[in-house]
Amino acid sequence: ALENARDAYTRRSEGCSIWVVKASEIVASQPEESGEFFDPAESKVYRHPTFYTIPDGIEHM
Repeated sequence: ALENARDAYTRRSEGCSIWVVKASEIVASQPEESGEFFDPAESKVYRHPTFYTIPDGIEHM
């Protein structure tokens, strides 16, 4: 699984770590629960990227 993930997702040398988990261990939120997870973020504008300055030399952001 690690080799397949490496071949599929790091073709342009952008990867530095790969996580592999069993499909049976993956948990996903349900669309009907989206408000609980995503609505509160709208009021936290300080999390928007415009509030942060990216230092010189940082690439691929």
